[in-house]
Amino acid sequence: MTLQLTAQRRRWWWISAILVIVSIAGMAISWLQFGGPVRPGLDFVGGTRLQLERDCTKAQCDRPLEAGAIREVLTSAGLERSNVQVIGQEQQGFVISTGDLSPEARTQLQNKLSEQFGPFDPQQTQIDTVGPVLGQQLLSSGLLALLVSFAGILVYLNFRFQRDYALLAILALFHDVFITAGVFAWLGILAGYEADSLFIVALLTITGFSVNDTVVIYDRIRETNSLFPEDDIDEIVDLSVNQTLGRSINTTLTTLLPLISIYIFGGATLQNFALALIVGFVLGAYSSIFIASTLLGWWRKRTPQSPQPINAET
Repeated sequence: MTLQLTAQRRRWWWISAILVIVSIAGMAISWLQFGGPVRPGLDFVGGTRLQLERDCTKAQCDRPLEAGAIREVLTSAGLERSNVQVIGQEQQGFVISTGDLSPEARTQLQNKLSEQFGPFDPQQTQIDTVGPVLGQQLLSSGLLALLVSFAGILVYLNFRFQRDYALLAILALFHDVFITAGVFAWLGILAGYEADSLFIVALLTITGFSVNDTVVIYDRIRETNSLFPEDDIDEIVDLSVNQTLGRSINTTLTTLLPLISIYIFGGATLQNFALALIVGFVLGAYSSIFIASTLLGWWRKRTPQSPQPINAET
C-alpha cells in the first residue's frame, strides 16, 4: 500500500478542520452547561460519588436499570443536578456523582434507592468524597503538568530537529489533545461522561504516544532529505511516510487491543480513561501520518532550507 499524502493534503486538513470546529462547538455548549470545556468530574469540583450494584440473589434482576428511574429518586431527594451512569455488563449497577453529602444523607439516599430497586451488594458498594479545595488543586496540577509536557516536548524537538519541525509537531500534538477533549465534551453533553483526574493522565499519555510517532516520521524525512537533497520535498515526505507506515499502524493496533479490553472489562473506574486513550491514540496516528508530515512538506516547499545533517546518536 502506497499513500500519496501530499497530493491530497487539503483533504486531510479539511477533515481535521471539521473535527476541530465540532470540538469547539461541543466545548462551548459544555461551558454553558457545566462551566468548563468538558463536564468536570468529582475529582475537580468536589462532592460525593456512590457506586452501587444490585444484589441479584435478593433482588429481581430480570431487567436492566434505567438512568431515568434513578434520576427520579434523586430528584425526590433534592439531588436533581446529580450525574447518573449505569454500569456493568448486565446494567445492574450505577454510579451517582453529586454534591457533598453527609453520612446521614448518604444513608438516607441509599435507603431510598434500595426501596426502589432492591437491596445492593455491600461488597460492590464504593463511596468516594472529595472536598472542593482539593478538587481545584487537582485541576490546577493536572493543567500545569499538561503545559509543562508541551513545553518540554517543544524544547526537545527544537534540539533534536529544527525549529519548524518542533513547532509543526506541537501543532499536530495540540490537534490530538484538543479533539480528544472535544469528543469528551460531546460525551459529557449527550451521555453524562465526566472528566476526572484520570482524564488528565490520559491526555499526558496521548502527548507521549503522539509525539513518539511524529518523531519517527520526522526522523525518516530528515534522513531521506539528507540523502537526496535535490529531490522534491513532497516526494521525500511521501516516501518517508510510506517507509514508516507499517510501524505506525502496527504500534497503534497493538496498543489499542489492550485498551479496548480495559474499556470492555475494566469496570466503570477505568472505562473513561481507556476511552480517552483509544480516541487519542487513533488521533495521534492520524495526525502523525496525515497532518504533521504534510504540514512539514508544505512549509519546507515554501521556505526551502539546506538539509539538516543527521546527528551521530540518531
